[in-house]
Amino acid sequence: MSHSRPLILASSSKFRRMLMENAGLSFESRAADIDERQIEAGLVGASPDIVALTLAKAKALDVSRHYPSAIVIGSDQTMSLDHRVYHKPKSREEARESLLSLSDRTHRLNSAVALVRDGETLWEHVAHADLTVRPLSEIFVDRYLDRVGETVFGSVGAYQLEGEGIQLFSRIDGDYFTILGLPMLPLLDTLRAIGAIDG
Repeated sequence: MSHSRPLILASSSKFRRMLMENAGLSFESRAADIDERQIEAGLVGASPDIVALTLAKAKALDVSRHYPSAIVIGSDQTMSLDHRVYHKPKSREEARESLLSLSDRTHRLNSAVALVRDGETLWEHVAHADLTVRPLSEIFVDRYLDRVGETVFGSVGAYQLEGEGIQLFSRIDGDYFTILGLPMLPLLDTLRAIGAIDG
């Protein structure tokens, strides 16, 4: 696909890059230099949607400063259950507690995406996926953690759906792209609408 302006993904995520590449987009990938935890600290009481959207825009705005006239795609995802917003576990114990807290309950992935050009937000969107974890025994969780090892530290929910994490679930409502953190269908629609990619 040709495009009139450079397209930049403000992320180093291999999954988000893969989604963009698989869609046939021509783009560059540049990681944003922001302190996500510091930004979140200023959002106490904000909804998980607002947190995800604020981080997505912050990433795109940071990269946009270095690439005049480029259209920069920023994205971020939060995971929530009731009023709790989850973060990547830092230890096996944290991963264990996180998984057990999700047992027999439905949590939500909130995937935000924003388009920025020359420091101006052109578009923003949040998509949701609802994931229901089946009842998990402590024995199963311990064995699961033994098998998957350090991969649990790479995801907020201590699971990866594309691996053994799929065994944790009884139901998933939401599309694949939202689950991986980049809502591709509304993003592509918008890129076509603003002439960033061929329509």
